[in-house]
Amino acid sequence: MSVLRCALVFALVLVAGQVLAVIETYEFSNPELELRYRQLSAELRCPKCQNQNIADSNAPIAQDLRKLLYQQLEQGSSDGEILDYMVARYGEFVRYRPRFSGATAILWLTPVLLLLAGLVVAFLTLRSRRGSVDPTAAAPELSADEQQQLQALLDKTEKDS
Repeated sequence: MSVLRCALVFALVLVAGQVLAVIETYEFSNPELELRYRQLSAELRCPKCQNQNIADSNAPIAQDLRKLLYQQLEQGSSDGEILDYMVARYGEFVRYRPRFSGATAILWLTPVLLLLAGLVVAFLTLRSRRGSVDPTAAAPELSADEQQQLQALLDKTEKDS
């Protein structure tokens, strides 16, 4: 009985996700504009949600941006003009792939710098470990007492096995 209830709850959760999906239909003058609309709406980030593009967001500002995008496409604006307008209005943050500039250089270079720093730390750590253990160094000499203790331990081990 509990398996049936779990399956029912799971099915309801799946259906609830479909209810929250973005439902907007725009009549495009040609199929090329619709393709550009889909590409640009996936490229632009919702200013409110911050982790969703405007195509996936139900926030009112995302709805406004989708409408604005549709209007600009129908007016004949190029992709570059539309992106420039959105960046001028909302900042470079509105793009999922911001342009490389002085202001966004840290966004682009930080992953590379962190990778290089990790490689340097790993190299130095391995180098220091390798330097601390010298495989060519001879084992230290044992005193007569230590040799007797070692021999006693070895003899005991042989008797036990």
